[in-house]
Amino acid sequence: MASLQDLKEELGSVTASMSSIQKKVDDLLERQERLQSRKEQIETEIKRRENVYEFSSSDGISAKSWDATDFAWSSTLTDTLREKFGIVELRAMQLEAMNATLSKRDVILIMPTGGGKSLCYQAPALLGNMTLVVSPLISLIEDQLISLKNLGICAAKLTSTSTKDEVKLIHQQMVSRTSEFKLLYVTPEKISKSKRFMAQLEKCYKAGNLSRIAIDEVHCASQWGNDFRPDYKILGILKTQFPNTPILGLTATSTEKVTLDTKKILNIPFSMLFKSKLNRENLFYSVKTKPHSFDGAIEDMSGIVKSLFSKQSGIVYCFSCKNCEEVSTALNKQGIRSASYHAKMEDLQRHRVHKSWLENEIEVICATVAFGMGINKSDVRFVIHFALSKSIENYYQESGRAGRDGRPAMCLLYYGFADIFKQSTMVMTEHTGLHNLRKMLEYCQNSTRCRRSVLFSHFGNEWTQELCNRSCDVCRDSDAGNAVSVSRYCTELVSILQKSTKSNERLTGAKLLEAAAGRGKLKTSDAEMKALPSESAQRVIVFMLLKDYLKEDFHFTPYSTISYLLPGPRASLLSKSDAKVHLPETSMEISSNSLRLSFAEFCETVSEANGKARASGVKRSLSACPSSSDAKKIKGRHSADNSDSIDLTRECQNESSPIVVEDSDDDFV
Repeated sequence: MASLQDLKEELGSVTASMSSIQKKVDDLLERQERLQSRKEQIETEIKRRENVYEFSSSDGISAKSWDATDFAWSSTLTDTLREKFGIVELRAMQLEAMNATLSKRDVILIMPTGGGKSLCYQAPALLGNMTLVVSPLISLIEDQLISLKNLGICAAKLTSTSTKDEVKLIHQQMVSRTSEFKLLYVTPEKISKSKRFMAQLEKCYKAGNLSRIAIDEVHCASQWGNDFRPDYKILGILKTQFPNTPILGLTATSTEKVTLDTKKILNIPFSMLFKSKLNRENLFYSVKTKPHSFDGAIEDMSGIVKSLFSKQSGIVYCFSCKNCEEVSTALNKQGIRSASYHAKMEDLQRHRVHKSWLENEIEVICATVAFGMGINKSDVRFVIHFALSKSIENYYQESGRAGRDGRPAMCLLYYGFADIFKQSTMVMTEHTGLHNLRKMLEYCQNSTRCRRSVLFSHFGNEWTQELCNRSCDVCRDSDAGNAVSVSRYCTELVSILQKSTKSNERLTGAKLLEAAAGRGKLKTSDAEMKALPSESAQRVIVFMLLKDYLKEDFHFTPYSTISYLLPGPRASLLSKSDAKVHLPETSMEISSNSLRLSFAEFCETVSEANGKARASGVKRSLSACPSSSDAKKIKGRHSADNSDSIDLTRECQNESSPIVVEDSDDDFV
């Protein structure tokens, strides 16, 4: 007979076995749920495509290349592009994206800023009923509407500034069989917060008036993206509510991880992916150490603007609304006509500034990131970042607003030590904020690797040195300095922070820099450390942050967030390593003169290349024109402009070439 102890042991064994089986059951149920969800997605997609395409063996549409010109709509699309937009030659991936969305396929389009993403939904919109455009910023919507109005295209917006009469008229047009509106712009907040609008959109869909939904800056849907916005996550409801309406998501910045997450959030797992190359050969990338004082930074920047871009259009990106006002005022005192643009301004005031800039009444807009997305101004000769961008994605997109006409333009970033901690305290609450900022610091800190190669590798694009062709400061006029062993300095800085911890006195980046220079209560006694130039000491501190020899420790106050520095998780490894950092020796004045010279030489290189391409571009445009009158019109426009651009009137668009045409599910193509 089993003893009590034996029974207890057997009970424990049975319980453990049941627990193990239950875990397996739970795993199987979870897998079954995932498979069931996938099965429903596939069945829905098959049904949708059968209803939309009505494929038969004789259709032949599934076998066509997306850049073909013999679709049922191709002739009408060509006429629309020529007559409404003045375009007879498209850039890379534009035709593919338009054909795919007109075929009612869901599409993700990744194209550089200035690559012509907007055209990919604006032109197809004129071939059907209403296209709903979800756009993140009112400034972007207004810019698009101005451009469309000038082209004679009927478009409207529904935003917080819309009047009751405007809302009533637009709601009526959404369900009318003879609607005048081809494009309706809304913000994502309109989708997430207005039940009245969503109810009207359902009526629009049921009336057969909703041809497609275009989502601009679609990367904002992903929490892994650089501009994650919670209201974008709700956009997944659009595919659920309107399954037969194709979605066209557009962005200039999306890594593979962000793209996959975006497809999942928007419920478009079968969407096609079109990519074009990131490289824009007419942009000159440069990073410059920011002078310590505000006045010194303004003087340096205004000197560059006046010597290289006198009376020409540009954008200066600033850290905050207040900073925009300060920089704008200072530039005006320097004789550079400028105005500020930020979120705290009234809508009418922002509109006036935007319009003045578009019409060249002012030269420079000093803006926060509230300005710039989708701006339709091709002659921006420079984009200067007076403060650090919070991510590579942000910087690439913001800097890409320069030189959309194909002519040489400068993308200059002022790299300031204090700006690092201003930015880190702003992004530390974001899901990937500090990680993204670290990548930006690596870009700025770099002085030996081509700027473009850093950008390309971040987005997963292939890179060869020929793609730069000396169009960045590192490749053209690198002054990386010598790789100096800084282990001793690093150890001394960690020692200072350890002393500060013991004395219960926290140190910010500025205070640590002060101590390294031999000032303050915790000043160093190391003569070599004290003799180190301030810029070199700053580079050592940033190097230590990037290598985890230091870490930031954030503390909240009633009015702000403060970043203090502490020894990092790898600080103990310093004694076993020989850390080296490139410490440039060029003075500020020499650096500015070198930049001017490098950019002037770069302009000559681009102008020569564009001159050759332009000649062939005009020839292509003429040969593509269906009539002699059109040929004379284009020839006249090209002849009248003395610039070296090959993209002056958008007929000869030859800026980028495709690297990927990817369908997420080849079995369904």
